[in-house]
Amino acid sequence: LVEYLEQGCKPKIEWRIGTEHEKIGYNINDLRPIPYDGPFGIKAMLIGLQRFGWSPVFEKENIIALSKNGQSITLEPGGQFELSGAMLTTIHETCAEVNNHLAQVRDVAGELGVGFIGIGMQPKWQRSEIPVMPKQRYDIMRAYMPTKGSRGLDMMLRTCTVQVNLDFESE
Repeated sequence: LVEYLEQGCKPKIEWRIGTEHEKIGYNINDLRPIPYDGPFGIKAMLIGLQRFGWSPVFEKENIIALSKNGQSITLEPGGQFELSGAMLTTIHETCAEVNNHLAQVRDVAGELGVGFIGIGMQPKWQRSEIPVMPKQRYDIMRAYMPTKGSRGLDMMLRTCTVQVNLDFESE
């Protein structure tokens, strides 16, 4: 394990910090989860965010992500929206990056009548009520998760997190 960690060591001058910020989407009127398709869906969010310079990423005919300047906006299995931030030099830069992202999301979401909340677990709807995003990988995961325990699908479809990626000098 020590040898593995040593492989990732970098001199302090090369250190970077990156954050990942997931949010659960919901319809403002009835708090229901947001489907992929439709005028108020996740796909509409991804299309709307392109006005801020984001480039679409497709899997077959489905837009499944956006990218811009080392950042990406991706979909988690249950429609959770994730900003995977660029590798930046200070936590202040990551704060500005997340705040800019949230402002863009609020702008588009407000037009669509949807909202997003950064909360650990979907508080209202059961797993069976969560729409699954159209990514082939998620079909594979939905089949695999139940073979490893009883909560894997809940983790996959109903949770979101904030994560940090840090460079280091020593194991």
